[in-house]
Amino acid sequence: MMLIKQFPDITLADTLFVFALEAEAGSVFSHVNTVFTGIGKVNAAIALTKAIHRQRPKLIVNLGSAGSQRYGKGEVVCCTRFVQRDMDVTPLGFARYETPLSDIPVLLEHGQAIPGLPQGTCGSGDSFEVNHGESPYDIVDMEAYVLALIARSEGIPFVCLKYISDDAGSDAAGDWSVQVHLAAEAFQRALFDPARQSE
Repeated sequence: MMLIKQFPDITLADTLFVFALEAEAGSVFSHVNTVFTGIGKVNAAIALTKAIHRQRPKLIVNLGSAGSQRYGKGEVVCCTRFVQRDMDVTPLGFARYETPLSDIPVLLEHGQAIPGLPQGTCGSGDSFEVNHGESPYDIVDMEAYVLALIARSEGIPFVCLKYISDDAGSDAAGDWSVQVHLAAEAFQRALFDPARQSE
């Protein structure tokens, strides 16, 4: 498995693979520890917190579909930076995306880069975004930010790979419903392909 290079002391048995939906995992990940959180930051927070206390993983790997106007459909991008894109308390004088009265930075950095994969910044929010041209993120999803935040607070290494299913534009919903089923095979190639392990 490709991740062994980054985490030589962590076994597959100690790794937790986190998906929002079973469709993103297919049957490819039936042999590993998985949790399916459901859609959105609240569901993701509840499911991952329960899984951590139940399984005590040494590594969390979030795999999921996402939209992007920078990366093409079918690409797998490694996200190492995260923004809570629907946090907006600007009327009270806070910066956009800033969580008030907390020590959480606007740009949350907690993730391991994977050699050979492009790196992106993921904006997570409880909406299906169709336009993010001027935003400080180049990938949009609905869960990764809170997963990274929880992993950081628990002191657990985190890997986040996103399969680009749509361009986060006007055709995003239709593209997502077609592309999401191809995600598992793309993740399999990125993580388990012997040719990539030699990179």
